[in-house]
Amino acid sequence: MTLLSRLLRCDRAGSATEFAIVLPLLLIFLFGIIDGGRFLWEFNRAEKATQMGVRYAVVTDPVPTALEGPAQGGYSFSVSDSIVQGSSVPTANFDNSVCDNSTCSCTGGNICGAIGYNSTAFTNIVTRMTQFYPIIAASNVTVIYKNVGLGFAGDPDNPNVSPLVTVKLSGLVFHPITCLVFACSINMPDFRASLTAEDLSGSQSN
Repeated sequence: MTLLSRLLRCDRAGSATEFAIVLPLLLIFLFGIIDGGRFLWEFNRAEKATQMGVRYAVVTDPVPTALEGPAQGGYSFSVSDSIVQGSSVPTANFDNSVCDNSTCSCTGGNICGAIGYNSTAFTNIVTRMTQFYPIIAASNVTVIYKNVGLGFAGDPDNPNVSPLVTVKLSGLVFHPITCLVFACSINMPDFRASLTAEDLSGSQSN
């Protein structure tokens, strides 16, 4: 038997060859399981941060300054819009205010010309959220104040509108371990949490 024929018949390295073929698939499967767990963990942290952000927002100073109580310099719909004291504020007079990391937009009546931007209030919300998910940046956060008919015009001490406050977290990216090889990333979904505003005053939350 020639040397060539003996080499062709030799199967002593067969197991090593098969292992070398299967190993990459096995590693991808293993890292895929790890990444699945990591994604759920990151998802849960982002969701919890959003919930805690809105909890903070409803009990501290609003980002749109005019939504403060008149005693704190906020807008009085009874005085400025002639709405009967004790009445709820119509959405025609104030519908919503959407605040990001630089400004607040407004939909509604005369209050929109009076709305300012409380950067400290926005920063405090983001800071609270980063305690639960440190990778959050201010650009990922939006705070929405929506008039749902609660509160009443003419309240001299408290906000005349008790809005539904929504904190939205968006633009987060998840980087799987397997992407170290394939150079990919996964865009995480947007997260939202809403609560009805409480006192909208102060800078402390439980």
